[in-house]
Amino acid sequence: MAQLAACLGALGAVLTLVPKRREATIGGLGLIAGAIVLLQESGRHLSSGRVVLGVVGIVPLAIVALVFVRRPALVPPAVLLAAPFRMPIDFHGGHIALVHGGQVGRLLPLYGVLAAAALALGWRLARGEEHANVTREIAIPVAAFVAFASISYLWTSATAPARNLLEYFLLPFVILVAVVARSPFPAWAPRVLAILAIGLASLFAAIGLVEEATHRLIYYTPSVNIGNAYSSFFRVTSLFRDPSLYGRQVVLGIGVAVVLVWYRRVGFVIGAGLIALLFAGLFFSYSQSSFAALFAVALFTVAIAGDRPVRIGATAITVVILAVGSVYGVHKLSTSSTQRVTSDRSRRVALTARVFAHHPIVGVGIGAQPRASQQISSEGGAPTLFVSHTTPLTVAAELGLIGLALYALLLAGAGAALARVRRLDPVLGLSLAAVFVGLFVHSAFYSGFFEDPMTWLVLGVASAFLGSRAQEPAA
Repeated sequence: MAQLAACLGALGAVLTLVPKRREATIGGLGLIAGAIVLLQESGRHLSSGRVVLGVVGIVPLAIVALVFVRRPALVPPAVLLAAPFRMPIDFHGGHIALVHGGQVGRLLPLYGVLAAAALALGWRLARGEEHANVTREIAIPVAAFVAFASISYLWTSATAPARNLLEYFLLPFVILVAVVARSPFPAWAPRVLAILAIGLASLFAAIGLVEEATHRLIYYTPSVNIGNAYSSFFRVTSLFRDPSLYGRQVVLGIGVAVVLVWYRRVGFVIGAGLIALLFAGLFFSYSQSSFAALFAVALFTVAIAGDRPVRIGATAITVVILAVGSVYGVHKLSTSSTQRVTSDRSRRVALTARVFAHHPIVGVGIGAQPRASQQISSEGGAPTLFVSHTTPLTVAAELGLIGLALYALLLAGAGAALARVRRLDPVLGLSLAAVFVGLFVHSAFYSGFFEDPMTWLVLGVASAFLGSRAQEPAA
């Protein structure tokens, strides 16, 4: 059943994004919905608790869908507003209950918004309304990558993680791209999206600062809780389960704020105050991957928007920072092991590289990298201790050279689409590009590029903007 669902999901991803016919889009959305239901049934997830929650949610779902039918331009802001939040609800044993131990649940608010937006889009298409198509630079690479990742379920050695990735991330996020890309994009949309992005990041940062002041976390993983108990510093998580996930969201807000200040869309004093608040919240995450992403976002923004003297200065600063970092790294390696200096990253990377070397063409299948690394390791431990935390290597291990090629095609398509957006609207284009760069760099040191809805939202917004411009009458 799960293999059938994976194949239906692959076909649904292609039909939802690539063809320009309304019937194909409606059929694709239906196939993805069916695939998700089959994945839930194959994993015995259709518990009584889920059924009760679905029945209770029918009325609000219908109301939100009706709003989106009447005001489809509200879909991108609604998706952005819902994207980061996970409801602390568990469905274990067929019952609905609150999670304990600092854990968080699924992206239920986002799934609700996506379901309502998909129903609204289907209704609008069935009525014959005009709509924008997903731009080719995004539609083809996204459909190809998701389709191949879905089909890799046929040979994965870790069916439960694979089901999880398809059911809760890749297939719903195809719907995310489709509903956002096919939404109208009025003149007020960039301002609203920027306000929401910075506002959400500020909320997370403020909560993080409160956690630092009180030394009490709302959500956390067991490893974070243990680390805080025995280390000399206290890592905050805000509304996320991990400091790095929290830090990534704050970095995205900083990236948008920096672009707005650079282009004087926000006053310097107000902008500096917002950036200071965000950076203060980010600091107490002590997330090295987030600081690396922030550095990359700042450097990217300066390189794209700055003039020649600014670029030269930024290059000089970068060289100095890299030189100092290299000297410090060599010193640390001379006094400690590579595994200790890299916080176990080097071991995980080496094992993942070996998995790729053993399965170079199509990989071990979606979701199977941690287990495959565990099997070739001489050390024990749960599969979670073998997650590579490096998206390109994970793609290589799970999907092989074919998956790497499709991943590169997706990045290239995103870059081409974002470059087009920037030519038409420099502020929006650079803001979206800064967010995408932050997500990409962060994923080189921590998992979550394809599991973060912000990755797919950037692609959807870029396509929506380009589609709206294509539909504008010529002057």
